[in-house]
Amino acid sequence: MDPLKLKEMNSIREGETSPIFEIMGEGREGVPQTMKSCKLQECIDLGKNEIGWESKRGKKIRNGSKVRGVGCALAMQGSGIPKVDMGAARIKMNEDGSFNLLVGATDLGTGSDTILAQIAAEVLTVPLERVIVYSSDTDITPFDVGAYASSTTYVSGNAVRLAAEKVKDRLFELAGKYLERSVSELSLQSGIITCKDGPSVSLSELCTVHMYTFNQQQISESASFVGEESPPPFAASFAEVEVDTDTGKIALLNFVSYADCGVALNPIQAIGQLEGASMQGIGWALFEDIIYGKNGRMLTNDFFTYKVPSRMDYGKLTCRLVDSYEPTGPFGAKSIGEIGIDTPIPAIANAIFDATGIRLRHAPFKSERVLFEILNMEV
Repeated sequence: MDPLKLKEMNSIREGETSPIFEIMGEGREGVPQTMKSCKLQECIDLGKNEIGWESKRGKKIRNGSKVRGVGCALAMQGSGIPKVDMGAARIKMNEDGSFNLLVGATDLGTGSDTILAQIAAEVLTVPLERVIVYSSDTDITPFDVGAYASSTTYVSGNAVRLAAEKVKDRLFELAGKYLERSVSELSLQSGIITCKDGPSVSLSELCTVHMYTFNQQQISESASFVGEESPPPFAASFAEVEVDTDTGKIALLNFVSYADCGVALNPIQAIGQLEGASMQGIGWALFEDIIYGKNGRMLTNDFFTYKVPSRMDYGKLTCRLVDSYEPTGPFGAKSIGEIGIDTPIPAIANAIFDATGIRLRHAPFKSERVLFEILNMEV
């Protein structure tokens, strides 16, 4: 049977659940959940067309000593750990209509400062530059469990959304008194609160009034969020390799990865995360090897001995997103940070198997290991 067909038959779909959710927890039992968003099949369909799966799988196309093969891998990850991971946010309004966003989440290259500011700006209908982010200073920012388990956009993002909605509700309450209108008559758009019959007030004017002249107070709200579930992102990845049977050298000709991360709040950053994680996985699969001496000292401790792939070490890389909507996520978002690293090793291993019939089970797949297996097969 086509291995991709077997994977498709056994993959999870929207409306389904799995015992794995209840079994796997973090120091405790897991949490049952049902898939509310899953576009894995769409990822598979797009990916296999991009790589040319039907025309290439099992064909073992030869060019002298070199033979080609294709492989695939499917993955699901998570968006934080349910009933364990907690994120918090505090939003303080300034008299010029800007907002200070204080979050414990740490931006260590994940782009979380940008994403969390976008979420606050979207709720409060102000330009992104009107949200000033202060993150990961434990003296002043609220608690966050940390940047792990692909949790930040989902967990910390939901905390920011809740805090921003509290601020918005507070602004409607104050604007209603200031404009002498009921809250039901008010709407917020582009940083201006307007009434159905015309009167309006800008956020900067409303804040200035309440700081200096009328019903003086600081407009500030906080919120926390703990996920009741962990909606998984999904990915389907495909690799095409060329193996030199004389030397065992593997050339990665093409790698394609499609991912479902819900609504991509910042598509450029999301694809950047998928590309970066895919490259990490490719490095892990083909180049990066930690070797220790007999006394426990790491021997591959520099970039001469620890090989990291460069642009010259792979052919074509295609990373794309499919559209879905996760109702429990902030504006429909799930995570994207780790899903890309899950698939390169199995996809490349399956491509090597398709080309040569050799099943490698230990990464990295170095040329000497491949050649040794080829020679063993010939014997």
